[in-house]
Amino acid sequence: MKNKLAYLLLIVGLVLTVFPGYSQENVGKSVEQIYIRDSHNEPIPLPHFGEKHILIFYVDPDARNQNAEFTEYLENNKIKSDKIFSFGIVNLADTFLPNSLVRTFVRVKERKVKEAIFTDPSHILRDAWQIGDVNGKYTVLFITKDKKIAYYGSGELSKDQIDLFFKTIDKYK
Repeated sequence: MKNKLAYLLLIVGLVLTVFPGYSQENVGKSVEQIYIRDSHNEPIPLPHFGEKHILIFYVDPDARNQNAEFTEYLENNKIKSDKIFSFGIVNLADTFLPNSLVRTFVRVKERKVKEAIFTDPSHILRDAWQIGDVNGKYTVLFITKDKKIAYYGSGELSKDQIDLFFKTIDKYK
């Protein structure tokens, strides 16, 4: 019996090592509209929720450099589709930086990328959608206009996860 448990723990550990940021349990899950905060800390509903497919980059500021190459590629090669709306949400709950300082950086980044970036001061998204641990992670969510998670990746994304991301996006363009 001890050998079976040790073997099971070894397999679980290997799976988590190979796919540390991918959770199949989140894909297909229905999600609801939530109110997050804009860069001035005003409440705002998720834009285009239920109207378009939405691509969300939910990032802990302490992990902003995770997936830097992937992020840079997307900033320089915007996803072109009238059916998809993308934006970032900064996870303020898990950073040691003062929220006011992070919001200042967010407003600077908004001007640079010419897109809105929102904030989550208290795990609003994580808790409402039950997506698990987001501390120290760069999380990517693709939500269909039918309000279901079609893609979920968190942490340092592997090449396979990035390939799956692009396949998912292409399916909904």
